Amino acid sequence: MMLADLDRWKTTGIISAEQHDVLSALVRKERFSVYVELHTVLYLGVVAFIAGLGWTIQAHFAGLGDAVILSALTLVCGASFYYCFSRGPAYSAAEIASRGMAFDYVLYLGCLTFALELGYLEFRFQLLQSQWDHYLLISASLFFVLAYRFDNRFVLSLALSTLAGWFGVRLSQFPHLPATSVRGAALVYGGLVAAAGAGLFKAGIKKHFLGTYLHVAANVVFMALLSALVGYDAAVLYLLALTGLAALAIAGGLRWRRFAFVVYGVVYGYAGISARLLHEIDSFLGALAYFVISSLLVIGALAALARRFGRDE
Repeated sequence: MMLADLDRWKTTGIISAEQHDVLSALVRKERFSVYVELHTVLYLGVVAFIAGLGWTIQAHFAGLGDAVILSALTLVCGASFYYCFSRGPAYSAAEIASRGMAFDYVLYLGCLTFALELGYLEFRFQLLQSQWDHYLLISASLFFVLAYRFDNRFVLSLALSTLAGWFGVRLSQFPHLPATSVRGAALVYGGLVAAAGAGLFKAGIKKHFLGTYLHVAANVVFMALLSALVGYDAAVLYLLALTGLAALAIAGGLRWRRFAFVVYGVVYGYAGISARLLHEIDSFLGALAYFVISSLLVIGALAALARRFGRDE
């Protein structure tokens, strides 16, 4: 009876074909994937564990003592890496099938624990003092090695973000550096990340990692260009660069079936054009009308593109 109702709703257009398939599977009590949900739970579990561990150390380090804290962190870190090295597959430049979700998140746990331990060492003993940012470079280097050794995009993203932190800290050590120089460093970082990903792809080393490099590079470069438009620094040139990059991201996303880059191009391009136009609109009602109309158009365009991607894939 319920299946007949679902068929009728699909025919009349009340529900889409995708919704019909999902609901029919539930009615028949068929198996369905909880892959995304499990990944989310594991990720949140690891992050919550590290956050709780960090809070415990911060609140009770005087009572626990350095030896206990460092021993506990070393044990967790060492056990995580031992598990991965003892059970992980041999290195290959090609893509390697994952040994399971637990394996990936044990590796991620080990990386975060390592970073927490380095942070505690510097907090307690100031081993590098003013050169503490080298901890970020050390961590990023280790994360890159582990990401390639175990074919883990999650750890690769952690390595790239840690390296970005090192770039930012190094730059902040120059107190009179203008904002344009900071923006330029972000553009250089994004360019280097994109170039590194493209170079490794061309060399045949973990070619499937290219997407991760491009995601990070695109967001960094887009945000750097957008910050110039918000601050009104040489806005026309930055607007041309932003819209050109947005067009490239949209075209590339459509060409290679990567919807995320289409979203980057649309959203960042819209934000940049809006930032420029709002400098020219003096009326509050005019600005409000622009936001209402333009945002509805952008959302509609993204929804239409999402449906197209869903049909094609």
